[in-house]
Amino acid sequence: MRSQEITELVMSTLDPSFAVNSLGCIAAWNSAAEAMFALSARDAIGRQCNEIVQGTDECGPVCSAECAVRQSVQERHPVGNFDLQVQTANGIQWCNVSVLIADGNNAATRYSIHIVRQIDFCKRLELLVREFVVTGTGLPAERVAALLLSPHASARDTDLSARERAVLKLLAKGVTTTVVAKQLCISRTTVNNHVQHILRKLAAHTRLEAIHRAEHAGLI
Repeated sequence: MRSQEITELVMSTLDPSFAVNSLGCIAAWNSAAEAMFALSARDAIGRQCNEIVQGTDECGPVCSAECAVRQSVQERHPVGNFDLQVQTANGIQWCNVSVLIADGNNAATRYSIHIVRQIDFCKRLELLVREFVVTGTGLPAERVAALLLSPHASARDTDLSARERAVLKLLAKGVTTTVVAKQLCISRTTVNNHVQHILRKLAAHTRLEAIHRAEHAGLI
Protein backbone atom coordinates (compact mmCIF):
# COMPACT_ATOMS: atom_id res chain seq x y z
CA MET A 1 0.00 0.00 0.00
CA ARG A 2 1.14 3.55 -0.72
CA SER A 3 1.46 6.04 2.14
CA GLN A 4 -1.63 7.86 0.87
CA GLU A 5 -3.64 4.64 1.07
CA ILE A 6 -2.42 4.10 4.63
CA THR A 7 -3.60 7.60 5.53
CA GLU A 8 -6.98 7.00 3.89
CA LEU A 9 -7.37 3.76 5.85
CA VAL A 10 -6.66 5.54 9.14
CA MET A 11 -9.10 8.30 8.23
CA SER A 12 -11.86 5.79 7.39
CA THR A 13 -12.80 5.10 11.03
CA LEU A 14 -14.48 7.35 13.59
CA ASP A 15 -12.46 5.70 16.35
CA PRO A 16 -9.08 7.23 17.27
CA SER A 17 -6.61 5.63 14.87
CA PHE A 18 -3.02 6.05 13.76
CA ALA A 19 -0.43 4.26 11.65
CA VAL A 20 3.11 3.46 12.76
CA ASN A 21 5.87 2.72 10.24
CA SER A 22 8.69 0.18 10.50
CA LEU A 23 10.87 2.74 12.33
CA GLY A 24 8.27 3.19 15.06
CA CYS A 25 7.26 6.66 13.85
CA ILE A 26 3.70 7.94 13.42
CA ALA A 27 2.86 7.91 9.70
CA ALA A 28 -0.85 8.83 9.84
CA TRP A 29 -3.05 10.31 12.57
CA ASN A 30 -6.80 10.85 12.28
CA SER A 31 -8.98 13.60 13.72
CA ALA A 32 -10.34 11.34 16.49
CA ALA A 33 -6.75 10.69 17.63
CA GLU A 34 -6.16 14.45 17.57
CA ALA A 35 -9.11 14.95 19.93
CA MET A 36 -8.21 12.04 22.20
CA PHE A 37 -4.54 12.90 22.66
CA ALA A 38 -4.94 16.69 22.23
CA LEU A 39 -2.25 16.52 19.56
CA SER A 40 -2.58 17.62 15.95
CA ALA A 41 -1.57 15.40 13.04
CA ARG A 42 1.12 17.95 12.15
CA ASP A 43 2.68 17.55 15.61
CA ALA A 44 2.23 13.78 15.79
CA ILE A 45 3.43 12.60 12.38
CA GLY A 46 7.12 11.80 12.36
CA ARG A 47 7.41 11.38 16.13
CA GLN A 48 8.09 8.06 17.84
CA CYS A 49 4.86 6.30 18.76
CA ASN A 50 6.08 5.33 22.24
CA GLU A 51 6.90 8.98 23.05
CA ILE A 52 3.30 10.00 22.37
CA VAL A 53 1.29 7.07 23.70
CA GLN A 54 3.46 6.29 26.76
CA GLY A 55 1.19 3.34 27.50
CA THR A 56 1.15 1.21 30.63
CA ASP A 57 -0.78 -1.92 31.51
CA GLU A 58 -1.49 -3.70 34.78
CA CYS A 59 2.12 -4.85 34.96
CA GLY A 60 3.73 -1.48 34.27
CA PRO A 61 5.12 0.49 31.29
CA VAL A 62 4.51 -1.06 27.87
CA CYS A 63 5.54 1.50 25.25
CA SER A 64 9.27 1.68 24.58
CA ALA A 65 11.79 1.82 21.76
CA GLU A 66 11.77 -2.02 21.80
CA CYS A 67 8.02 -2.24 21.17
CA ALA A 68 6.82 -5.85 21.12
CA VAL A 69 3.94 -4.93 18.83
CA ARG A 70 6.26 -3.38 16.26
CA GLN A 71 8.54 -6.42 16.31
CA SER A 72 5.57 -8.75 15.81
CA VAL A 73 4.29 -6.62 12.93
CA GLN A 74 7.67 -6.64 11.19
CA GLU A 75 7.66 -10.44 11.40
CA ARG A 76 4.04 -10.42 10.19
CA HIS A 77 2.74 -12.13 13.32
CA PRO A 78 -0.88 -11.09 14.06
CA VAL A 79 -1.35 -9.11 17.28
CA GLY A 80 -4.39 -9.65 19.49
CA ASN A 81 -6.22 -6.65 20.93
CA PHE A 82 -4.99 -5.49 24.33
CA ASP A 83 -5.81 -3.00 27.09
CA LEU A 84 -3.56 -0.01 27.60
CA GLN A 85 -3.63 2.97 29.93
CA VAL A 86 -2.71 6.19 28.12
CA GLN A 87 -2.57 9.91 28.78
CA THR A 88 -5.51 11.52 27.01
CA ALA A 89 -6.90 15.05 26.83
CA ASN A 90 -9.21 14.04 29.70
CA GLY A 91 -6.50 12.50 31.84
CA ILE A 92 -5.16 8.96 32.13
CA GLN A 93 -7.67 6.47 30.74
CA TRP A 94 -7.89 2.80 29.87
CA CYS A 95 -8.28 1.92 26.19
CA ASN A 96 -8.50 -1.23 24.14
CA VAL A 97 -6.19 -1.31 21.14
CA SER A 98 -6.57 -3.37 17.96
CA VAL A 99 -3.67 -3.64 15.51
CA LEU A 100 -3.89 -4.26 11.77
CA ILE A 101 -0.86 -5.04 9.59
CA ALA A 102 -0.43 -3.33 6.22
CA ASP A 103 2.44 -3.79 3.77
CA GLY A 104 4.04 -0.69 2.27
CA ASN A 105 5.44 -0.09 -1.20
CA ASN A 106 8.14 -2.72 -0.71
CA ALA A 107 8.83 -5.78 1.42
CA ALA A 108 10.95 -3.78 3.87
CA THR A 109 8.15 -1.35 4.67
CA ARG A 110 5.33 -2.44 6.94
CA TYR A 111 2.78 -0.42 8.89
CA SER A 112 0.79 -1.18 12.01
CA ILE A 113 -2.64 0.45 12.06
CA HIS A 114 -3.75 1.10 15.66
CA ILE A 115 -7.46 1.49 16.40
CA VAL A 116 -8.16 2.76 19.91
CA ARG A 117 -11.41 2.41 21.86
CA GLN A 118 -11.89 4.00 25.27
CA ILE A 119 -12.98 1.47 27.91
CA ASP A 120 -12.06 3.38 31.06
CA PHE A 121 -15.28 2.76 33.00
CA CYS A 122 -15.46 -0.95 32.15
CA LYS A 123 -11.78 -1.50 32.89
CA ARG A 124 -11.91 0.28 36.23
CA LEU A 125 -14.99 -1.78 37.13
CA GLU A 126 -13.07 -4.94 36.21
CA LEU A 127 -10.17 -3.88 38.44
CA LEU A 128 -12.56 -3.13 41.31
CA VAL A 129 -14.10 -6.59 40.95
CA ARG A 130 -10.63 -8.12 40.98
CA GLU A 131 -9.77 -6.20 44.13
CA PHE A 132 -12.99 -7.43 45.74
CA VAL A 133 -12.19 -11.01 44.80
CA VAL A 134 -8.68 -10.72 46.21
CA THR A 135 -9.80 -9.18 49.50
CA GLY A 136 -13.13 -10.96 49.92
CA THR A 137 -12.63 -14.61 48.98
CA GLY A 138 -9.96 -15.56 51.48
CA LEU A 139 -7.94 -17.23 48.70
CA PRO A 140 -4.20 -16.50 48.51
CA ALA A 141 -3.50 -13.55 46.23
CA GLU A 142 -1.27 -15.72 44.03
CA ARG A 143 -4.09 -18.21 43.45
CA VAL A 144 -6.57 -15.45 42.65
CA ALA A 145 -4.14 -13.85 40.21
CA ALA A 146 -3.64 -17.18 38.43
CA LEU A 147 -7.39 -17.69 38.13
CA LEU A 148 -7.87 -14.18 36.79
CA LEU A 149 -5.12 -14.52 34.23
CA SER A 150 -6.14 -17.93 32.95
CA PRO A 151 -9.07 -16.79 30.76
CA HIS A 152 -6.78 -14.35 28.99
CA ALA A 153 -3.82 -16.54 28.23
CA SER A 154 -4.20 -20.16 29.50
CA ALA A 155 -0.64 -19.67 30.69
CA ARG A 156 -0.63 -22.82 32.80
CA ASP A 157 -1.00 -24.93 29.64
CA THR A 158 1.65 -23.06 27.68
CA ASP A 159 4.48 -25.22 26.40
CA LEU A 160 7.71 -23.27 26.88
CA SER A 161 10.95 -24.92 25.79
CA ALA A 162 13.78 -25.42 28.27
CA ARG A 163 15.73 -22.59 26.66
CA GLU A 164 12.71 -20.27 26.74
CA ARG A 165 12.27 -20.98 30.44
CA ALA A 166 15.95 -20.27 31.02
CA VAL A 167 15.67 -16.93 29.21
CA LEU A 168 12.54 -16.02 31.14
CA LYS A 169 14.10 -16.92 34.50
CA LEU A 170 17.04 -14.64 33.81
CA LEU A 171 14.77 -11.80 32.65
CA ALA A 172 12.76 -12.23 35.85
CA LYS A 173 15.94 -11.40 37.76
CA GLY A 174 16.04 -8.05 35.99
CA VAL A 175 19.11 -8.68 33.85
CA THR A 176 19.58 -7.17 30.39
CA THR A 177 19.46 -8.91 27.02
CA THR A 178 23.26 -8.71 26.86
CA VAL A 179 23.65 -10.49 30.20
CA VAL A 180 21.16 -13.20 29.18
CA ALA A 181 23.11 -13.76 25.95
CA LYS A 182 26.41 -13.97 27.81
CA GLN A 183 25.16 -16.40 30.49
CA LEU A 184 23.49 -18.70 27.96
CA CYS A 185 26.32 -18.38 25.41
CA ILE A 186 23.99 -17.21 22.64
CA SER A 187 23.69 -14.02 20.62
CA ARG A 188 21.49 -11.03 21.50
CA THR A 189 19.49 -11.73 18.34
CA THR A 190 18.78 -15.26 19.52
CA VAL A 191 17.69 -13.93 22.92
CA ASN A 192 15.29 -11.50 21.24
CA ASN A 193 13.92 -14.31 19.08
CA HIS A 194 13.28 -16.41 22.19
CA VAL A 195 11.56 -13.42 23.82
CA GLN A 196 9.25 -12.99 20.82
CA HIS A 197 8.31 -16.68 20.97
CA ILE A 198 7.63 -16.36 24.71
CA LEU A 199 5.43 -13.29 24.24
CA ARG A 200 3.35 -15.04 21.58
CA LYS A 201 2.97 -18.23 23.61
CA LEU A 202 1.87 -16.34 26.73
CA ALA A 203 -0.24 -13.81 24.78
CA ALA A 204 1.79 -11.08 26.49
CA HIS A 205 2.75 -7.68 25.08
CA THR A 206 5.74 -6.92 27.29
CA ARG A 207 8.51 -8.88 28.96
CA LEU A 208 7.20 -7.89 32.39
CA GLU A 209 3.71 -9.13 31.55
CA ALA A 210 5.19 -12.43 30.31
CA ILE A 211 7.17 -12.82 33.54
CA HIS A 212 4.07 -12.16 35.67
CA ARG A 213 1.97 -14.65 33.73
CA ALA A 214 4.68 -17.31 33.78
CA GLU A 215 5.21 -16.86 37.55
CA HIS A 216 1.48 -17.06 38.33
CA ALA A 217 1.16 -20.18 36.16
CA GLY A 218 4.16 -21.86 37.83
CA LEU A 219 6.15 -22.01 34.60
CA ILE A 220 9.24 -20.43 36.16
